[in-house]
This record gives sequence, structure tokens and C-alpha cells, in this order.
Amino acid sequence: MQYSDWITPDWLAPEQVASVSTTRCGGFSEGSFSGFNLASHVGDNEQHVLKNRQFLCKALRLPSEPCWLDQRHSAQVIKLSAENCHHVQADAAYTVTPGVVCGVLTADCLPVLFCNREGSCIAVAHAGWQGLLSGILENTLAALPVAAPSVLCWLGPAIGPGKYEVGEELRNRFVLKSPEHASAFQAIKADKYLADIYQIAKNILTAKDVQAISGGGYCTYTQHQKFFSYRRDGVTGRMATLLWMKSS
Repeated sequence: MQYSDWITPDWLAPEQVASVSTTRCGGFSEGSFSGFNLASHVGDNEQHVLKNRQFLCKALRLPSEPCWLDQRHSAQVIKLSAENCHHVQADAAYTVTPGVVCGVLTADCLPVLFCNREGSCIAVAHAGWQGLLSGILENTLAALPVAAPSVLCWLGPAIGPGKYEVGEELRNRFVLKSPEHASAFQAIKADKYLADIYQIAKNILTAKDVQAISGGGYCTYTQHQKFFSYRRDGVTGRMATLLWMKSS
């Protein structure tokens, strides 16, 4: 099995910060989960998920097993260490400990990576519309022990602006949160809009003084051979976006 189709984030993270975003390519899962599904909560065969996770750790030579968060579309951020990497309920995680692997699972929602320019702290967030509204990105920035202008961010694979249809009520909630979000919604018919989740995230991060934002431009919905998509398929797998600091 090859992992050449996995994504290496193109951002200015320092050398000691390693990151990757997997795709559905390869893997042991079958049927609706066909490919490299890393989620154990979606109904896939447990042994297939275990084999995929084992391959992930071996292929990347990870310093430890990733901390698989119990994600609930919340605004909860947790600090991770080597001692608390199991059964953690949160939608974002950060660490200052080398060797701790932070990660989120997604299949349309937006994974966001964070690190400071010195590479002394890192974070990853799972940002669906609920998390974006309730402040998952703002909370992650606030949790980091550094000032926002020193933070670098990378936006991973999510549903693209041409396929993310939402209702007027949701659009209005975002515009109420910030008038800047109005530009992230394109009207397509009565009470229906196309939402640009990448633009919403950029608006939030920019408003908090993050100055270096990269990534974006993917579409999990249309790139069906490369990505899982919950909105497209319903029953499906999940990709992982991982981040860790190498031990010196």
C-alpha cells in the first residue's frame, strides 16, 4: 500500500513541526468505507480500522499513537500531554510536548492546523459549521501560549464552496456573528446559499490577528476518488489531519 496520495501541508512551519493530511486512497477498509478509513465510530470493521491505523503509524514513523479525539462539533479545546491522550472529548487539541501527536478526523468539516513560528507549540481543530459558529478557532488560538500574530495556520481538505448548500437561517447566524461573513455566502435560490467554509475560517482567523494562513482549495465532495464526504455519501469513512513536534 502506498501513501504518496496523502497531503503534506504547504505552510511555513519550522523544521521540527511535522504534519500530514491523509486521503481515502489505499487502505484495508471495504464497501462504503472503501479505502483508508481511520474512524472507529462510523460502523467500519474494527480490524480494518486497526490495520489502517497501524499502517499510518508505521508509514509516518510517528513518535506515538495519535490522540483520537471524541469529536462532538463543540468549541472544546484540550491540552494534550503524554499522560492524557486517551478517550478525550474535544474538537481541538494543543500541546507543548514533543512526541505527542495531535489529530482530528474529518469528511467535509474543515481541519485546521496551528503552530507558532518557533515551533514550540502546536494545535489542530475540527471546524464544522457548528464549531465555527461557537468559537472553536477562537478558543484554540486563545489556548495557545503565544500571541496570534506569531501563529501559522493551514486549512486542510473540506467541502468546497460550490457544493456546501445551506439555508438562510444558518447564513444569518454567521452574518450576525460577523458582517464579514456575508461575502462567504452566494445566493442560489430562495432561502438557499452556497457557503465557503474556507472563507469563513479565514475571516475568523484574520479578525484574531493571524497573519499567515495557507491551504484550502480542496473539495471533499467533488474529489470523490481522493476524499471521503459525509454530505455526498452519508455512510462513509474519515480522513485524519495530524500534527506533532519532533523530539530533539
